[in-house]
Amino acid sequence: MEILFIVGQAIFGGFFLMTGANHFMKLKDMTGYAASKKVPAPKLATLATGLLLVLGGLGIILQSYVTLALWAVIIFLVPTSLIMHTFWKETDPQVKMMEMTQFMKNMALAGAALMLLA
Repeated sequence: MEILFIVGQAIFGGFFLMTGANHFMKLKDMTGYAASKKVPAPKLATLATGLLLVLGGLGIILQSYVTLALWAVIIFLVPTSLIMHTFWKETDPQVKMMEMTQFMKNMALAGAALMLLA
């Protein structure tokens, strides 16, 4: 069973690492998306959240400062979901569905991180 945990850890941490890396590799696009959602200081917010994700993902993968790493991803996931994926405000059915999917995915990931903290 330990191998399953290690594989899951690599997948879980890798998700956050790659997502965070995208914040830096696609900074212009991610900043534009944040700006479209009326995020204050969208470039700074994109860089800060990218850093949270990279550090969180690395900590999970490397089993280093795991508690801090998990809190980093939770601190990213919950506010981001409430600010960026406001499906309840959308009127277009396709946009509403996409935002709801992203919101629910983030909540599921936050739930998994909370379980790992326990």
